[in-house]
Amino acid sequence: MAQLRQDFAEFDKRGTTILVIGPENAVAFTKYFSENNLPFTGLPDPDHSVLKSYGQEIKLFKFGRMPAQVLVDKTGTARFVHYGESMSDIPENAEILSLIDELNR
Repeated sequence: MAQLRQDFAEFDKRGTTILVIGPENAVAFTKYFSENNLPFTGLPDPDHSVLKSYGQEIKLFKFGRMPAQVLVDKTGTARFVHYGESMSDIPENAEILSLIDELNR
């Protein structure tokens, strides 16, 4: 999430909404977002319903959910999906911003 916060202004400039979905309950999720002053929207998903909808994996030996990035256009169509193999397997912001620029053309 630090990476997303770093370039939040670039995403915002492109009219992009960042929604972070996590496995915590609402109280824990709200506390984390508040303590870390995150500028984007967070959605708690303790029952994994969103996770299941998008096919995100859980790997117990790697501490739970693997990262996933889904770029959804204004019509609700997923245009880019990346499922990470580890907690550090996350596309660079520049790659995501470039895809957004392509979609906005």
